[in-house]
Amino acid sequence: MENNEKIVQIIKIRGPVLPSDVSKIVGTNLLFTSAILSELVTKNQLKLSHLKIGGSPLYYTKGQEYKLQQFSDKLHEKEKIAYDLLKDKKILRDSQLEPVIRVALRQIKDFAIPLQVDLKNKIEIFWKWYLISNEEALSFIKTELKIPSTKQEIPQEKPLEKPQIKPEKLIEPKQLLKEEKRLTSEQKKIPETKKFIDQGESFHNQIIKYFEKNNIRIIHEEVKKKKSDFEFILEVPTSLGNVEFFCKAKNKKLINDKDLAIASIQGQAKKLPVLFLTKGKPTKKASEMLLKEFKTLKIKII
Repeated sequence: MENNEKIVQIIKIRGPVLPSDVSKIVGTNLLFTSAILSELVTKNQLKLSHLKIGGSPLYYTKGQEYKLQQFSDKLHEKEKIAYDLLKDKKILRDSQLEPVIRVALRQIKDFAIPLQVDLKNKIEIFWKWYLISNEEALSFIKTELKIPSTKQEIPQEKPLEKPQIKPEKLIEPKQLLKEEKRLTSEQKKIPETKKFIDQGESFHNQIIKYFEKNNIRIIHEEVKKKKSDFEFILEVPTSLGNVEFFCKAKNKKLINDKDLAIASIQGQAKKLPVLFLTKGKPTKKASEMLLKEFKTLKIKII
């Protein structure tokens, strides 16, 4: 019992923490410490994160939830994009999101809370930022749906389940996981490391020449992978005047739908249309998705 109380006090002061950190402070072996932590979670004296650091979850006490944001850099790339988007918007409507980000939201359970909302006999799923109340969520949802402020039932946090009336275009969690597996499988078939590198002029120089030829001004540039992967914020001349674009430039033989989905989500997070530059060509699936899902994304082969 003495160890239990000591561990709770340590986590109140230092949480969220890993089991290994607690073990070192208390001076007990990791197996024994982990057993105590599990017992404290069962007794609701501690909380356990879904996020894992090196395979281990974080332990924290009630009221320390906001501190989990300190570990958001440990999320995978797609999850971090979904995290940033939800943190900025506070509420996201599931049916209006792309498959990749829907999957990611279901994976970041510490930060994304699903709400089931009954709208004229149709069940819609909305995602709320974990630190806002259901009352705040309702206000955001009303704004999203352009509903006048009236007395309305507060949406309830519920585990995602198949609704009795399935809204149009709603993709169920199992379908989303299958989609994620398919994307991962296709990614394995087309390894990220299989790059299309020119023997002559560098890919970066070809990008710059394309910008110069089309009177495109670079506002910001970031090198993701030397020689093959670049990101830009651009000022592009159009018939409506200069428009800012997010640009992803990738030197790869085949551009799959996962490449386009990630670029589209990045553009959505920045509230910018997307220009995708490549020397390769889109896969059949990616070409289909360009017509259906990624209507604000323009791909150019240079």
